[in-house]
Amino acid sequence: MNRLAVLIPLVLACSSPLKSKAPDGGSPGVGATESGGDMAAGGATDAGGSSSAAGGAVGSGGTYGGMGGANAGSGGASSDASEVPSGTFLSVSVGDTFACGVRTDHTLSCWGDNTNGQSTPPAGAFASVSAGLQFACGIKTDSSIACWGNSLGGETTPPTGAFGSVSAGVENACGIKPDGTVACWPSLSPPDGSFIAVSVSGSCACGMKTDETLACWGFPCAPPTGAFASISAGDGGACGVEMDGTVVCWGLLESPSTRTSFASVSVGNMYICGVKTDGTIACWGDTYGAPDTPPPAGTFTSVSVGYRFACGVKTDGTIACWDVPQAPVNCCF
Repeated sequence: MNRLAVLIPLVLACSSPLKSKAPDGGSPGVGATESGGDMAAGGATDAGGSSSAAGGAVGSGGTYGGMGGANAGSGGASSDASEVPSGTFLSVSVGDTFACGVRTDHTLSCWGDNTNGQSTPPAGAFASVSAGLQFACGIKTDSSIACWGNSLGGETTPPTGAFGSVSAGVENACGIKPDGTVACWPSLSPPDGSFIAVSVSGSCACGMKTDETLACWGFPCAPPTGAFASISAGDGGACGVEMDGTVVCWGLLESPSTRTSFASVSVGNMYICGVKTDGTIACWGDTYGAPDTPPPAGTFTSVSVGYRFACGVKTDGTIACWDVPQAPVNCCF
């Protein structure tokens, strides 16, 4: 794992000004959205980067951009958005330069960079999956957690026991137990209380309590007050969907400027995508001076934003991926 990635939250202030405006009222296609609430039974992880209250789904959280190239290291596979597997999927989660999805038969399929084994998932049946920086974790159908990929600090050594959902970040992951308590590893310390969703980014994690209010812990990322339907933590802060479908972002992230209604939201590297209530996709955030790549047309059930690309699950179960703006490798260091 590239430790420089952890420094990114501390230097985001030197990032270029936001170039991609927040979506206007109903113009889909400027970005992507995630409907993030379609989870497997038992509150499985929403592999789209947003944690949804419905079913207790947990998002993969935002992902921080690794400093290496797409083909770094021996055995590294191309991590562009073109390597989309065929077949139908229940969910998808995008990490640094790789992605994983749960197929309709509950097996896992991962693609992209495999330098640290992050694109080589274990066999077995899974309810959900969450991709972090260079590792991933999934909830098996027996409610246990399995993690794989880079484990420099113990990221792939989850606690034993039953979990309903999991979210992988840069160097940490958190899961929700059946009693609603949160367990994190290897280093984050979650607050007490009962939660229905959690989303992990770098040094910050946010969770949605059973009363639908938010709590965040780790690097300061104090959430707003009020009731929320879903949440996603990422580079520079977090965003949540309020009960009326309004997206609210905090930290260094920009909220949409209109009252567009969203079903879910996914935060990546200072770039945000959400699934509108009509199933279309909209994105906004920092493009770092690069042209914005619109997502594919059509309707989606979920979306997940990573460092180099984003992916969404269409209503027919197929996956579509597209490139997203990324910070320059030499930014701020």
